Amino acid sequence: MVPRNKISILIVDDELSIRESLKGWLKRGGYLVETAAGGTEALAKNAESRFDIMLIDVKMPAMDGLTLLKKIKETDGDIAIVMMTAHGDIRDAVEAMKLGAYDYLLKPFDLEELSLIIEKLVQMQTLAMENLILKERVASFTRFENLVSQAPAMVKLFETIVDVAQTDATVLITGETGTGKELVARAIHAQSPRCYAPFIAINCGAFTDQLLESELFGHEKGAFTDAKNTKKGRLEMANAGTLFLDEVGDISMKMQIDLLRVLETREFSRVGGTVTLRSDFRVIAATNQDLQEAIRKKTFRADLFYRLNVVHLQVPPLRERPEDIPLLAQHFLWCYATETNKKIDSIQPEAMEALRRYPWPGNVRELENAIERAVVVGKGRQIQLNDLPFVIALGGAAEMEKLSLEEIERQHIARVLAIEAGNLSNVARILRINRSTLYAKIKKYGLAH
Repeated sequence: MVPRNKISILIVDDELSIRESLKGWLKRGGYLVETAAGGTEALAKNAESRFDIMLIDVKMPAMDGLTLLKKIKETDGDIAIVMMTAHGDIRDAVEAMKLGAYDYLLKPFDLEELSLIIEKLVQMQTLAMENLILKERVASFTRFENLVSQAPAMVKLFETIVDVAQTDATVLITGETGTGKELVARAIHAQSPRCYAPFIAINCGAFTDQLLESELFGHEKGAFTDAKNTKKGRLEMANAGTLFLDEVGDISMKMQIDLLRVLETREFSRVGGTVTLRSDFRVIAATNQDLQEAIRKKTFRADLFYRLNVVHLQVPPLRERPEDIPLLAQHFLWCYATETNKKIDSIQPEAMEALRRYPWPGNVRELENAIERAVVVGKGRQIQLNDLPFVIALGGAAEMEKLSLEEIERQHIARVLAIEAGNLSNVARILRINRSTLYAKIKKYGLAH
């Protein structure tokens, strides 16, 4: 919430006693308060220094409250206005609500009611400010499906995705681990005419040959020891949709032959079955390996490579698009702060600088994990340097290599002490040492706790 000492209130009433009493009450509540004896003075003061909230009396000489309300709303519709009226002027109060007033107060005032109204208005001001900041930040970068970037190479990739998505061409996505290859594949599917059919993904490197065969082709009941029921494979499940083969470079030579045949004919049989099945799917494959080098080493078939590599998309590593680091960090912060219902809305400049200089060998996935951790352990409204993983806070392995083992240990214990606010039981548990060992190390390194 916006601090009270930053919320400005203007009281507009022709009666001095009312102006002064309300001013005193609201100032004691911690607000910035000024007064005006009439509409003309109020307009002049607001032009000089815009107010967040106005309390306006309905009945005033020269310019009444409704006229002032109209003039204020014509020039600044975001100012929250509360009308003050006597019991006999309820109709004027209702008219004021129609003209855009937030609420009205009846004289004589219930000051507790006034405080509640002001608190609600402050909450509204906070929400409006947060939404404005969010819109300004979002407007500064490009969002494509679930991909976020302002790097020219990524923006060009987004444009290519739109073009490729309209075709059924097979796509090979390459890039280092953690760069977001599956997100690119999902973006192609989402932009394609097949978007209403399934997107079926399989990590080819996560299965043995037998299990991968069963996962891809399915199996009939009794095909092998654990085949207690007939099971559809991913090829059948992807009918009319998209089949995503992740880590395709890890497939064995035998499975490569089987996969090549399916890609050429779109026909296959379940393991243990004799019926030929057909499925209409679009293929997108991804790998972090150099498949051409694998072909030279004879660990990947050239004919399968050419079948997969109809359209080639390369996802650049995060270190080659450093301008995306702050955007992605803020994006992940919003996501995880919302998910965990924590009021963390920004990243401390020192922490952001550590994120910028870190080389990110794990790419976007590593950055996402770092921000998730920081949100979980963070205590305040900002992510602090101490909230980041130790190696990132130090600036990466290159910086760590300059430190002695004792210095690394000292810094790590100091960081965990700071994160846990000196709670030694928690610190010992996180460091996986007993309390007596922790005491000895704190004493050795002269650390405060």
